[in-house]
Formats: sequence, structure tokens, C-alpha cells
Amino acid sequence: MSDPRLYQIATLASLLVYGMGWLEFDITAARAALLLTTVLVTQAAGDRLEGRAANWKSALISGLSLCLLLRTNDPALAVLAAVVTIASKFVIRFRGKHIFNPTNGGLVAMLLLSDRVWVSPGQWGSVALFALLMASIGSLVVNRASRSDVTFAFIGCYCALIFGRSLYLGEPLTIPLHRLQSGALLLFTFFMISDPKTTPNSRAGRALFAALVAFSAWYVQFRLFRTNGLLWSLALWSAAVPLIDRLLPGRQYAWQGTRQHSRKDSSNETNSGNPRARSADRLVGADAPWLLRLLRRQG
Repeated sequence: MSDPRLYQIATLASLLVYGMGWLEFDITAARAALLLTTVLVTQAAGDRLEGRAANWKSALISGLSLCLLLRTNDPALAVLAAVVTIASKFVIRFRGKHIFNPTNGGLVAMLLLSDRVWVSPGQWGSVALFALLMASIGSLVVNRASRSDVTFAFIGCYCALIFGRSLYLGEPLTIPLHRLQSGALLLFTFFMISDPKTTPNSRAGRALFAALVAFSAWYVQFRLFRTNGLLWSLALWSAAVPLIDRLLPGRQYAWQGTRQHSRKDSSNETNSGNPRARSADRLVGADAPWLLRLLRRQG
């Protein structure tokens, strides 16, 4: 269970079961099965083309998120949304890093393509206790994924904008508090913007990214008076992540708990102070440790 994606899958699955069983979400078990099957098949096909094992964890996270957010009466559009969501990871990439959060990219693409697809932000209700529960579970997930900084930076900036507007207009505090008691907002905050594979690499870059997303989402909602400001804003600034990484560089994230990540980190720590060893690593690769030891002794 060292892989944070397992926690995220368990949490999203629990939220889906809760929503379907108790909140009467407008999604059937058959539609959920269709979405999950499609994302898994698409992920397997993409990974097979690239010559690696199917990344079922990533596909399940995207599929469960679509089940929670995507709404359409057309099964064909649901299938297309699932395909677009997963395919974007393989098609829209820059230096080995996919640009858009898969679920966010898939939802925005479908909202642009068809007026028969929508997102229902009010399906969770505004019960404060449930909102607190979602926040607590989400906090656990993002801390496991080492991206709690972008989550709390975003929610801090967004709350400041919401409360600042209400104070400027003289609104009672119950109004901004009610706006923040949204399951959709918390789902976005803790499970979408915190995606470690699509956020900037450096902490400073993530703080800037979170502030830009928060301001743009606030602007879309309260100045342009449009819905889904969070989704549009995240898609917009995700396209700017390569530029942010260039201006504020940092080490690219790799999922913990994987053999490749552990091997790479171990190699970097061992050779960080030895230029000749680093050259040897690049020459022979990480799969020949006996040869590396021989070259180091010769050096």
C-alpha cells in the first residue's frame, strides 16, 4: 500500500458507492461499468503500443472520477469521453509528461464537443459534515501523493477570493460559507488539481499554478457568470505547466512504490557527488551494477 494511487482508488470507489447508494446519483451501475471497462481497455491498448504493462491504477482513477462527474444520456458519448480521457495521456505530452489532468481534459473536451454532456456540481448537496469528511479523506490522499502543497495553496487562494468578494459586497458570511460547502469543489481540490503527474515540478511552481487556477476559476464564475469555472481554469493553466517548469524548475514526480522509481532514486543518491560515476551510469545503465562497481574502483 505504499503506492498512493491505491488509497485514491479506494477513496473514489467509496465516494461512488456512497453517491449511488445514498445520494441517488444520476448514474446507473451499468453506466459505471461501461465507463470503467472503456478506460481500462483504452489504457491497456495505449500501454501495449508503447511496449509496457497496462497501468490499471491510473485508468481506474480516471474512470472513477468520470463516474462521479460526467453526466450524459447517450452511452456513445460516455464511451467517447472515456476514450478521450485516457488517450490524452498518450497523445498530448511534453518531455515524457502528459499536459492535462486526464479527467479534467476529457470533461472539457466533451463539454466543447457536445451540448448533451454536462457536469452536475450540486449532486453532492451542501451538508457540512459530508464536506468535512471529503476534505479529511482527500487530505490523506494528497499527503500520500506528496502534493498537499498545491491543494492547500489552491483552496487558500480560492477561499480568500470568495470571502474577499463577499466582504466587499457586504454579504453575510453564510453566503461564502455555503458556496464552499460543495462536494464538487472538494472533489476538484483534493483529487483533480493535486494530480502529481500534471502539476509543476517545483514547490514554487505549484504555488503559482494553484493561485492562477484559483483566480481564473473565480473570474469565470463571478465575472463571466459561467458554470464549470474550475474545469475551464485547470485546463487553461495546465497548458502553461511546461512554461512554469522552465521558469521554476524542479525534479519531475515519479510514483513511489515502483521498482523503477526506487532504482532511479538509489542511483542518484549514490552517484550525486561523483562525476565519473554519473558518467559511468549513463554509459552502462542501471542494470549492470557489477560493472559500475568495477569502474568506480578503477576511478
